[in-house]
Amino acid sequence: MIRRTSDLDRAARAAFDAIIDVRSPGEFAQDHLPGAINLPVLDDAQRAVVGTEYVQGSKFRARRLGAAVAARNIADHLEGPLADRDGSFRPLVHCWRGGQRSGAMAAVMDQVGWTVTVLDGGYVTWRRAVTAALYDRPLAHRLVLLDGPTGAGKTEVLKRLAARGVQTLDLEGLANHRGSLFGAMPGGQPGQKLFESWLFDALERLDPARPVVVEAESSKVGARSVPPRLWAAMRTAPRIGLAASVAARAAFSARAYAATAADHEALERAFVRMPRHVSKATLAEWRGLAAAADHIALAAALIETHYDPAYRRSGGEAERAATVDVGDLSDAALEAAADAVATMTASLPKG
Repeated sequence: MIRRTSDLDRAARAAFDAIIDVRSPGEFAQDHLPGAINLPVLDDAQRAVVGTEYVQGSKFRARRLGAAVAARNIADHLEGPLADRDGSFRPLVHCWRGGQRSGAMAAVMDQVGWTVTVLDGGYVTWRRAVTAALYDRPLAHRLVLLDGPTGAGKTEVLKRLAARGVQTLDLEGLANHRGSLFGAMPGGQPGQKLFESWLFDALERLDPARPVVVEAESSKVGARSVPPRLWAAMRTAPRIGLAASVAARAAFSARAYAATAADHEALERAFVRMPRHVSKATLAEWRGLAAAADHIALAAALIETHYDPAYRRSGGEAERAATVDVGDLSDAALEAAADAVATMTASLPKG
């Protein structure tokens, strides 16, 4: 018997052996449930052909064509990705709205003997849950911002806090971007909806009764926007700042961005996106340092001329609850900073 559900909280999702998204690869790439696998009943081209026939030709011929193509694709999935699943397999299956595509896959799975469940409302049910959490309801979590100027080691301290059992939310990791002009990461950024799905899933894993440390960001991480409910909570959260000298931060940044610094095309793309107030002479100086591979001097120039003035304008230092000196940003100094931030986080008043 085919079961149906609309329960998509984390515990409910974890009860299934697999979440199978039968939408087309293009739909799946735009957004999907975390951990889902894509076994399309119709691929992108097939979906377009069937849809065109349905709208412009015969609805009967479209259904017959769709059924034939779907049957072949489902057979391929049974003999391929699902071939090693035994009789105890318990999948959750969904398409866009929980209609024909998921129904076709579920019917075959049920005949095989698997305990199959179809998601009522399909992907749309998931998207509504994400939107409600990130756009409609106030965030339940108590945030603490890890603040500091460029190169102060915020991301490294955040990683060390997580290793100590402190709850953290890594927005840059979820957005696959370091959050600056030079912050592009291999693989590019997820789309906005997929970023929000990953963010929703990450928040579900966190205990609202305990503080969550998140790196201070602007309202965008690269091209991805921080959803309004999270951004509202970040704007009012207490801040713990990191501090270090320009020399230490330049040396640290040169190490952290070594791959970007060695990629002249990536550097140039960042240079041309600089604000208009950066003069041509300044840009020429920076390009000269890049060409000479003087990456520490380039990092220092960028920090002093571009990043620090922007940071001061943001007013981050004035809003801090506490500040931790990260010294030379060595591994030992970062470990000590993480210890200090963990202690300060635990001592911040609730509310």
